[in-house]
Amino acid sequence: MSDRTVSYIGGRDVDPVDGNYSVKLDPRTKAKIADVGNGGEKDVALACDAASKALPAWSDMRPSERGRILVDIARRLREDGQHIVDIESQETGKPGREMASLLDLTAQYFEFYGGIVNVMDGEVINVGPDYHVYTRRDPFGVIGVILPWNAPLHQAARAIAPALATGNTVVAKPSEHTSGSLVAFAKFAVAHGLPAGVFNVVVGKGAAIGPAMANHPAIRKISFTGGLKAGQELGRIAADRVLPLTLELGGKSANIVFDDADLEAAAKGSTRAFTWNSGQWCAAGTRLLVQESIHDAFVEKLVANVAELRLGPQFDASNGPITTEAQFEKIKSFFAIAERDGLTPAIGGKVATGSELGNGNYIEPTVYTGVRNEMEIAREEIFGPILCVIPFKDEADAVRIANDSDLGLAAGIWSQNIGRVHRVAARLEAGRIVVNEYSGGFVQTPCGGFKYSGYGREQGIDALSHYTQLKSVIIRL
Repeated sequence: MSDRTVSYIGGRDVDPVDGNYSVKLDPRTKAKIADVGNGGEKDVALACDAASKALPAWSDMRPSERGRILVDIARRLREDGQHIVDIESQETGKPGREMASLLDLTAQYFEFYGGIVNVMDGEVINVGPDYHVYTRRDPFGVIGVILPWNAPLHQAARAIAPALATGNTVVAKPSEHTSGSLVAFAKFAVAHGLPAGVFNVVVGKGAAIGPAMANHPAIRKISFTGGLKAGQELGRIAADRVLPLTLELGGKSANIVFDDADLEAAAKGSTRAFTWNSGQWCAAGTRLLVQESIHDAFVEKLVANVAELRLGPQFDASNGPITTEAQFEKIKSFFAIAERDGLTPAIGGKVATGSELGNGNYIEPTVYTGVRNEMEIAREEIFGPILCVIPFKDEADAVRIANDSDLGLAAGIWSQNIGRVHRVAARLEAGRIVVNEYSGGFVQTPCGGFKYSGYGREQGIDALSHYTQLKSVIIRL
């Protein structure tokens, strides 16, 4: 990785207009990785200008040609994109073993949307012989994409690929903690067929760039993934402009294990549900609801699975560090909150230490039992590897507890009773329900939240509708 990360605008590197930089540290060692530009309003204006100039040619391009470019970028990424995910591994601390699947997932988004560019072309509406009526879907124009630090390339690809497929141009803002991989990817995309100015990246802090993007007249829609408070602030700015948003704002997802589940599979899957990416994912299953009749036996199996995890900077480690210092400190604070409320960890409950971990930001995967759903640890999104185990009596009790949350991004169900699965899935207030495993779904499956988890959808065919405006044309014959 270069020792300096700057914005990529109009097909070239652009230093921050005001000349300010911040330092990015490796979360595994706390050694310096790079100086990262601190862009602001002026930098956003440059990127919006580049995106606006590139828009006419890109939006007028035959959709099939846009699709071929996106598919070709995906193919080239698989062939020669390892350096991009290596940057993400260094910036986030993700174990190297995860990078091959991340590279493939990033490519999948561009393949999928490149292949369905003509799916939503509008329709002809029959209102009688005296009229020819049809609809068409037009791009918004310049799309602002504001991204989190926990899954930089994945989150970027799922927003940018459908935005580009539908003829929009993009100004993307990665987290200041994980800017390098997106800058590298934008350069890669332009080097492999994407016209300069179609995909621009502005680096800097969210507090400066987010409001500048929301206020810039060239930005016609924003996709934002991040925390609830930041999303609310963005929404207040957007309201004045009647600016459409897609918001994914986090979760406190319920993962429900019924007494007829395959307990071995459920224990393994429930471990992954709260420890994947060291718990740093919005859909993490951090509220584990276990039926009372199997509670003790299941917790024993769960703890045994957690005990097998191996933390560290090694390529094949189970879990890496917490990506940012601020998040590391936040997670640590919940150990004191749990102790205050009388909770004792069944495993974990402290910062992980050891010579192989050095100065890294490592947290032991932690399981608390005896948790009540009204406790702070069960209400707040911790965004770390801390699990609350909550017992329930029956199906109705499980649904009641699961839905007793301000958030509703995802949920899990473990049961062999297909009737129960359908009943519970229908009643859960969450945007994605996964049964008999716990995963992030697929590129083809829509993703988004209920309640305070946000609105709008990424992924799947439906995402195309969120990056286009529907227009009716009514012709009197």
